[in-house]
Amino acid sequence: MWHDDAICDQMLISSGRAATLNITNQIAAADTALPICLSTGAPLSPHSAIAIADPVLDLRYPMKGPFTTHALKHPKAALAAMELARHAGLLPAFIILCADADAQHICADDVDDYSDSDNLRIASRAKLPIVANQDAQIIAFRSDADGSEHVALIVGTPDDTAPLTRIHSECLTGDVLGSLKCDCGPQLHHALDRMAQNWGVLLYLRQEGRAIGLINKLRAYALQDQGFDTVDANVRLGFAIDARDFSIAAKMLKLLRLDRVALMTNNPEKVVGLEEQGIVVTQRVPIKIESNAHNEKYLDTKRDRTGHQL
Repeated sequence: MWHDDAICDQMLISSGRAATLNITNQIAAADTALPICLSTGAPLSPHSAIAIADPVLDLRYPMKGPFTTHALKHPKAALAAMELARHAGLLPAFIILCADADAQHICADDVDDYSDSDNLRIASRAKLPIVANQDAQIIAFRSDADGSEHVALIVGTPDDTAPLTRIHSECLTGDVLGSLKCDCGPQLHHALDRMAQNWGVLLYLRQEGRAIGLINKLRAYALQDQGFDTVDANVRLGFAIDARDFSIAAKMLKLLRLDRVALMTNNPEKVVGLEEQGIVVTQRVPIKIESNAHNEKYLDTKRDRTGHQL
């Protein structure tokens, strides 16, 4: 919240955003694994602060700075702030204010609760006939830490075989609106059709945009329109290339009393993520989806820069 009577001259931004602004070579910003505290030598206005925080505006407002960087007084708290921004779906940038007596205080360790999959529990379940298979049921999971929700869809009749399983991250634009910029929608429906041939489990994780949130994903799309690929777009926004937490999927499987799966994925990181949490992946089942003129570059980037085995 911006206070009109507050004089603000320092911002906290992510190391990725600092690299985009070409200030990581300054002495105070030498540790590029940490967020960066900067000032411009003048009070910040909402307009100037947003221009510093949002790379989508760089072409419109290219002149920023000069910047002075400052040593972080509380590095752990700064990292926690970056993580809180991601969970909230906000840009990883903060105005630094002196807290008043009415401010709410949290400990940096409290932020870890948001990423602790042990807080997940089954909240509800019901039958859900779907186009691929009328014999399906949906199970909703909720985290006691932040109220976030994920769902599992059990397709067909379970037996003693390892279920064909798909970890699918939410994609409103692809799954619902039919976006041609990605392959998410076709992958989702292909997986459900394959599961219907025997039985399977879809784990639908509410981790839009590789866990940066819908609005930040659309900002990444705007950067892609400017010529950046999906990896560089996330980094310029100040986020990790992929911030998803696959331990959530593992916890969902454990709550469903499943300890082994045949995983339908082109992403080896999903296999590693499950196996690190004690889930046996009996095989990796690739997904082959035809590309189109709008997602060819996106798929090339997944193959060449994030190790997807297409």
